[in-house]
Amino acid sequence: MSARFLILCSLILTLFSCTKPQVELLSPSIIPAPQSLQVNPGHFTINKETTLSNHDDFTASYNFLNNFLEHATDRTWETKYSDNNAIVLEYDSTITSKEGYHIVSTDRNITIKASTDAGAFYAVQSLKQLMPVDIAHRTEIHIPAVTIKDEPRFKYRGMHLDVSRHMYDVDFIKKYIDAMAMLKMNNFHWHLTDDQGWRIEIKKYPKLQEIAAYRDSTLLGHYNDTPHQYDGKKYGGYYTQEEVREVIAFAKARHINVIPEIEMPGHAQAAIAAYPELGCTGENVQVAMKWGVFEDIYCPSEETFTFLENVLDEVMELFPSKYIHIGGDEAPKTQWKSSPIAQQVIKENGLKDEFELQSYFIQRMEKYLNSKGRQIIGWDEILEGGLAPNATVMSWRGTKGAIEAAKAGHDVIMTPTSHAYFDYYQSENENEPLAIGGFLPLEKVYNFNPIPKELSDEEAIHVLGVQGNIWTEYMTTSKQVEYMAFPRMLPMSEVAWSADENKNYDSFINRVEYFHKRLDAMDINYANHLYEIDGTLNENQAYELSTKTIGKEIRFTTDGSEPTATSTLYESPIPFTADMTLKAQVFNDDEPLGRLFSQEFLYHKGVGATISINKEPHKSYSGSGAAALINGIKGSDSRYGDREWLGFWGEDIEIEIEFETEIEVKEIELRFYHAPGQWIYAPKKYYLRTESLKGTINISEINHLEPLENVAISNNSIKRIKLELDKKEEINIIRKIKIQIPNYGIIPDGSQGAGNKAWTFIDEIIIN
Repeated sequence: MSARFLILCSLILTLFSCTKPQVELLSPSIIPAPQSLQVNPGHFTINKETTLSNHDDFTASYNFLNNFLEHATDRTWETKYSDNNAIVLEYDSTITSKEGYHIVSTDRNITIKASTDAGAFYAVQSLKQLMPVDIAHRTEIHIPAVTIKDEPRFKYRGMHLDVSRHMYDVDFIKKYIDAMAMLKMNNFHWHLTDDQGWRIEIKKYPKLQEIAAYRDSTLLGHYNDTPHQYDGKKYGGYYTQEEVREVIAFAKARHINVIPEIEMPGHAQAAIAAYPELGCTGENVQVAMKWGVFEDIYCPSEETFTFLENVLDEVMELFPSKYIHIGGDEAPKTQWKSSPIAQQVIKENGLKDEFELQSYFIQRMEKYLNSKGRQIIGWDEILEGGLAPNATVMSWRGTKGAIEAAKAGHDVIMTPTSHAYFDYYQSENENEPLAIGGFLPLEKVYNFNPIPKELSDEEAIHVLGVQGNIWTEYMTTSKQVEYMAFPRMLPMSEVAWSADENKNYDSFINRVEYFHKRLDAMDINYANHLYEIDGTLNENQAYELSTKTIGKEIRFTTDGSEPTATSTLYESPIPFTADMTLKAQVFNDDEPLGRLFSQEFLYHKGVGATISINKEPHKSYSGSGAAALINGIKGSDSRYGDREWLGFWGEDIEIEIEFETEIEVKEIELRFYHAPGQWIYAPKKYYLRTESLKGTINISEINHLEPLENVAISNNSIKRIKLELDKKEEINIIRKIKIQIPNYGIIPDGSQGAGNKAWTFIDEIIIN
């Protein structure tokens, strides 16, 4: 089916009606891709006489379709039980999937079949995408004759939005939910509380609105910038309970469940600022003004549990969701270690340590929610110290948590940073707006496989689905949220909905190019990187350029000048044999599209050598493999997730570089990414060993143990370490280099990720 779908979505179908005039229709371009789509001869024409026929009272679907058509065509639509010149909604008990549907479009009518209102609603979303974008004021709307049979791959298809770091009005929340519905997503994860602000009205605790909802100032620039600077402006707000009900009703009409997140036991500084007795120190604290992880967490006292139960009572009264998200992530244990209350709880309940105390805390809250007929979801840290009996795990720190939970019989939702964190950069272009870090392009989202290979078929049943996350530390406006969410929400919807065998990235890109028109019509400020150029160095030491959209050409220069329509046309890989500055641009005829591509090449002595590493990079940050460390291309100075950076989590590594013949080496430069806010630390020490044909590997050994503060720093993110070799000839003339890089170790208390293993990120090893 995938080959057929690719053909359908990359060609223009010219269809003729049996009478004049000629009708031209675009091939169906639906996102997410249906399970089965067949184009038939002919077309259906919506005109002023076309009616709606709601045979089986699919209320929400009918109302949504009717409102859409009335707004788009500027006329009132008649509901008439007819099977001629009508759009018919019809119940079909043979459709066993609760969210599945069929669409049959002929020259006579359009029939939507489903066994539930949800299935009919998703059919309506597909029908909208069969229509032209600009249907307003048309006297006729032509829809290709098609047969579609469709159902989702996963039952949980989610998008998350953090409103604690920055807050957005109700109109935008509705717009965000509307876009989710268009893409057949069915769970909106609303992150309402955190250290930087409490965003939901709780009537029993008015200080949450008066104090916890506002911070005195906000961090300027990036967390990794030093020294930290602030804007000095009070910031905050909260959603009233009436506004929350309004959002929930809006989402319900679109078959979207709203899951509230009330963080515990960590990320609680805002609440503790309002009610200091909830903390372990009793001291007054402020609502956090910068991002990160803070020591102030809920103390496991009876007063705290009463507070949280009362809060959750009001939350449950508002939210009908089966699931309540209780966070559970990044909870430092420092204050618990010195708290008499915490230590007494450990003793009285026979707990081993503070990790088991966190498990006790989560399990106690789970029992309370279970008693009210609800279930908890938590981030994968809730596995630490023992998982609550009925908990569902959101696996964000890779897939390990999901594997562990699923093997233990717990449901999991896949949302790893590597493929689902839309606060990461989506382009390697240096002009991208400020983001937290990382690199997550459209293609990587699309290629996400939510089922870990470590799971058996029986265990894989516990993977409920996937979720894209929007953390908003660096998104001050709703337009910036849109820029980061779109178009990456599109491939995530296809990961969640479409059968794996139906996925084809080339087909998807062609559909995205057309889909941009829909986003324009919805006034969504999406990021358009379709016309950007991708570059890779092949095994023959030549640089290959490509762009994903078809029918375009690439022109380039190698002298640093900007390409024009008359510059060299790219037709084959560009040899890399000397330093050069390559610039390239996509052109459609003579018109430049997208952003200028630029790449610096440094032809040092390591280029072309043989390299190996004793450990595999983490699969989420494998870059271009070991060869990327000596390919003459530096990784980005502002992000760590591109194809040049290799990431290792908590591992000591040893790198070996071997040359074809002995060469003279005077210095070696190492580049490490250093971003404590993202758990990434340059090494404290490193070892260099060289070998020549004149002796064994021990002929020369250089150990470097300088502390980081003595290492040259190019900016706040990159640690550059230059190793100058001894001038003695027997040391300079070498055949092999070995570099040992011990991991930084465990992240210290008071830092983000405290208690976890640090990441090591390394890119180009420059040999001169």
